[in-house]
Amino acid sequence: MPSRPPPCPALPGLLLLLLLLLLLLRPARPGAVGAAPFEPSWESLDARPLPEWFDAAKFGVFIHWGVYSVPSFGSEWFWWYWQNQKIPKYVDFMKDNYPPDFKYEDFGPLFTAKFFNASQWADLLQASGAKYVVLTSKHHEGFPLWGSEYSWNWNAVDEGPKRDIVKELEVAVRSRTNLHFGLYYSLFEWFHPLFLEDKSSSFQKQKFPVAKMLPELYELVTRYQPEVLWADGDGGAPDSYWNSTGFLAWLYNESPVRDTVVTNDRWGDGCICRHGGYYTCADRYHPGHLLLHKWENCMTIDQLSWGYRRDAGISDYLTIEELVKQLVETVAYGGNLLMNIGPTLDGTISAIFEERLRQMGAWLKVNGEAIYDTHTWRFQNDTFTPNVWYTSKPKEKLVYAIFLKWPISGQLVLAQPSGIPGETEVELLGHGQPLPWTSFKPAGMVVQLPQLTIHQMPSRWGWALRLSSVI
Repeated sequence: MPSRPPPCPALPGLLLLLLLLLLLLRPARPGAVGAAPFEPSWESLDARPLPEWFDAAKFGVFIHWGVYSVPSFGSEWFWWYWQNQKIPKYVDFMKDNYPPDFKYEDFGPLFTAKFFNASQWADLLQASGAKYVVLTSKHHEGFPLWGSEYSWNWNAVDEGPKRDIVKELEVAVRSRTNLHFGLYYSLFEWFHPLFLEDKSSSFQKQKFPVAKMLPELYELVTRYQPEVLWADGDGGAPDSYWNSTGFLAWLYNESPVRDTVVTNDRWGDGCICRHGGYYTCADRYHPGHLLLHKWENCMTIDQLSWGYRRDAGISDYLTIEELVKQLVETVAYGGNLLMNIGPTLDGTISAIFEERLRQMGAWLKVNGEAIYDTHTWRFQNDTFTPNVWYTSKPKEKLVYAIFLKWPISGQLVLAQPSGIPGETEVELLGHGQPLPWTSFKPAGMVVQLPQLTIHQMPSRWGWALRLSSVI
């Protein structure tokens, strides 16, 4: 039996008191969301408070970019639809445009990113009014946009661009904008031999997460310190196979972004809309009612694809009116909007995506007060006048009525808020002058809107009223 170590000498009372005072006065980590360590269980992890910045942000931009941007046909699931599903239009596309022996891997060198300019991207993101960006660091095809040590040369540093795309965008975003930098990461890979071997064992084996997925995730977080970690693609495997709770416990307790990082709900089969930081529930999710748990509507400007596709027609793209409506409804129901664009193989953001981003930024420049840092109100939409949505700032005693159609009569009837004579003030954001209003029986308000020409309108595609001291 080993001998016991000698006892530590007693500290002088004054020194002990000084140490205790230092511990008590030590400042908390900035932005800390919880002092106690989180256990690797969903009960513990789900209890972690969401960092406040995420709910305040309301609007982010998703960027789907990878080798699938080379064929740029049909969908970012091109490889799967061509090789696994053998969908005729994909098979025919390859027959008509590429040699018979052409493999998906041969698209890798053609993914050049020749015109990718991270500074230009960052400036456009800033102009969009977004408060965070999420880049696909690796999609289901398994091609990382950084020099992953675990990718066997199938990555953007060793193949194609020969550049660390993730690092370039991270530096540009953090040096040129006020956006939070986030990364999407697909847990599984369609055709990775280790994943396929694990799948054939009904996921009793864990070769793929041990050798590839987990080391890559640790590498990604440590190198680039994303404040959004957007997991996706469970491949039908449960979270126990991915060791999701173990990884998230490290992320929340020890990682360099432990105090500010937010995560979503796609950490294994059965987790979506149940576990994780905020809920996504489904692509293009729109609950149609208030959700008490923080959620995100991740959606695409191109209604049929997340990646760029050359076969898209103009009617496939959502108009700015439709996008503003998506943003307003999502925020009124308590969610964030994550709006996706898909750059081309050479790193160009096409004109239609740029236009939509800049249009959204122009709208938010005037009406952002009714979106950013807001909370839901007791009513999400007006029950009398269609296309009117509500947000609020309780501390300032403000309610915002966002209306998407300018009434022909020049009067906007609001059935939910009731004004207090002598106290309630109404202002059109971007206009600057108080607007007259009268009571609407049995409850509500009738606001007299200003008579403006189209060139005098403070914004297009939607307007917001600031209502103070309403009941």
